[in-house]
Amino acid sequence: MTRIPVIQAADPALAQAMGEVRAMLAACMQCGTCSASCPNAQSMDMTPRRMWRLVLMGRADAVFSSGAFWMCSNCYACTLRCPRGLPLTSAMNALKRIAGASGHPALARHGAFYRAFLDNVRRRGRVRETEMMMHYFSAAGPGEALRFTPLGLRLMRRGKVRLELGSGPWDGALAPLFERAARLEGKEARQ
Repeated sequence: MTRIPVIQAADPALAQAMGEVRAMLAACMQCGTCSASCPNAQSMDMTPRRMWRLVLMGRADAVFSSGAFWMCSNCYACTLRCPRGLPLTSAMNALKRIAGASGHPALARHGAFYRAFLDNVRRRGRVRETEMMMHYFSAAGPGEALRFTPLGLRLMRRGKVRLELGSGPWDGALAPLFERAARLEGKEARQ
């Protein structure tokens, strides 16, 4: 795990943002139902339960060093099964927003994938894997593309990834939804 020095407790904006996440989790009793319910927990380098404990302890450095929150697929299984009714998916999304706003390069790599995925859905109405990965690799750097080359070649040989460029029937279908969400959040939608 790489320690990320940008997350400092002395940063008032970070302290306030983490305080809001901590307030969401204040009633957490560490039962582990969230970790047992999470379909992506095996892919995370720390379980959601451990992450919530670190948030409650004020260990933002450890939370943001792991990046486990980027693996959340917003399925809401943790939120629905939490015996205390805590907004765990909202807390995951808050961590993503905080990490995205930090601007630290180590966090930017994970954020680049997230942005490439959402931009692709906004523009195409669905995920077009080849285009999304091209945008992700251009943002994350050539090293990231080289790391995924063997997997990409295997998937292409098996016909799991297709080179589909150009327009499709769902282009722009979800753009109004993204614009509405941006207005609700007080942001301008990216074009």
